[in-house]
Amino acid sequence: MKLIKEFVADEKIEQNFLISNVTRGITTKGSSYYNVVLQDSSGTIDAKKWEINEGDELIFQSGNIVKVSGDVLNYRGSLQVRIGGGKLVEDKDIDPTHFVKSAPIKKSELEKEFFDYIRAIEDEDVRAIVEEVIKDNFISFSIYPAASKNHHDYASGLMHHTVSMLRLAKAMVELYPGLDKDYLYAGVILHDVGKTIELSGPIVARYTTPGKLLGHISITQAQIKQAADRLGIGGEIPVILQHLVLSHHGKMEFGSPVPPLTKEAEILSFIDNIDSRMNAIDKALEDVKEGEFTNRIFALEDRTFYKPLKNKGKFNENKDN
Repeated sequence: MKLIKEFVADEKIEQNFLISNVTRGITTKGSSYYNVVLQDSSGTIDAKKWEINEGDELIFQSGNIVKVSGDVLNYRGSLQVRIGGGKLVEDKDIDPTHFVKSAPIKKSELEKEFFDYIRAIEDEDVRAIVEEVIKDNFISFSIYPAASKNHHDYASGLMHHTVSMLRLAKAMVELYPGLDKDYLYAGVILHDVGKTIELSGPIVARYTTPGKLLGHISITQAQIKQAADRLGIGGEIPVILQHLVLSHHGKMEFGSPVPPLTKEAEILSFIDNIDSRMNAIDKALEDVKEGEFTNRIFALEDRTFYKPLKNKGKFNENKDN
């Protein structure tokens, strides 16, 4: 399958795309047509469907994966697709990585490292609860983004975010040996599991009705309690694990119903913040040249970030820095 970034003018195409956006337009003769944005993992391309047929309204909807046939044209210096027809693609035939960006580390490598950290949890009850929760969510957990925007908003972003945090957690345990490794690892692994219910999927990550009404923190807390109850594990362990999840946003104004009240909860909130912020900054810097600033990043207090010169030279005084 050819990627959008590889398209050239005057070629015919017939392949699957994510319908990123659709609007209806009216020609000068009064006929309806569709303005469509087609997307794959390499980018997007504008498209037109000049004839709207019966059933097209159900096919050409934002978020659908559609097998599109048509022609690539050069329109005013830019490539555009003239759509001849389209057919909905069944879910079983969809690979999310074809349509959205993926984590920079292979999914298989992330999964291996993820399970290595689970096995590193020494307390049997803590590990059992973690495994029980993950077992029920793993397929989605391994391919979902960590957010709909701002940070790790790509296929397997949730797994990438979690593994990155586990690496930070390992370093923290080595630096501060008084930390309980089992609780910290478990808190990292479980803290965002509820996003597999809060978000709609890896391709178009919209907030679901349960996600809007409950939020991933409450969803995850309930999953931990249910897992502990099924396993017959009581006492302090399930309470501590629930606290880690409930407090990981750090403050009530950021969405946590309680503040961190254990050392592990405090560290968890910090490393979650570090990893999400660094990913957001890296994302903003991707398309920025050395010696220039990013656009304002809303999630980071609306600040702009500077990309230093690699050769550590002088400022380019001709640029508006």
